[in-house]
Amino acid sequence: MAKTQDFTAMMKDFMGAFPVDTKAMEDVFKNTAALNEKLSAVALDAAGKSAEISNKWTKETISKLGDVSKVKAEPADYAKAATDFASASAEVAAENMAAFAEVAKKVQMDTVELMMAAGKDMTEEATAAVKKATDEVTTAAKKASATAK
Repeated sequence: MAKTQDFTAMMKDFMGAFPVDTKAMEDVFKNTAALNEKLSAVALDAAGKSAEISNKWTKETISKLGDVSKVKAEPADYAKAATDFASASAEVAAENMAAFAEVAKKVQMDTVELMMAAGKDMTEEATAAVKKATDEVTTAAKKASATAK
């Protein structure tokens, strides 16, 4: 008489060979949190620099408006003050836009650098995880085939 295989025991052994790796999940969480911290630092630094630029720009504009608002002796002096203000404002705007562009450029460079590093780390972790999983599957398959015989 043929002996029937105990599929329950074989499935139990097979599933036991694939334990949930909580350490890997913890590592992923920690790595993600660390990346988010670094990205937040880049964003907060950029926000601080942008606020400084905006503050400086506002102060310069207000000081120049003081000259425009002063009483003039001749009507032509008002036109000259307005023209001078417009000219100075255009200069200041160009300087500050260049400063904002530098901040944006630095944010972009820092973000790309962080993402490249994170990608490298993830590739290394994925390679290690796949190798470990392959080893475990091979071991489980050998156990399963040995149990089936």
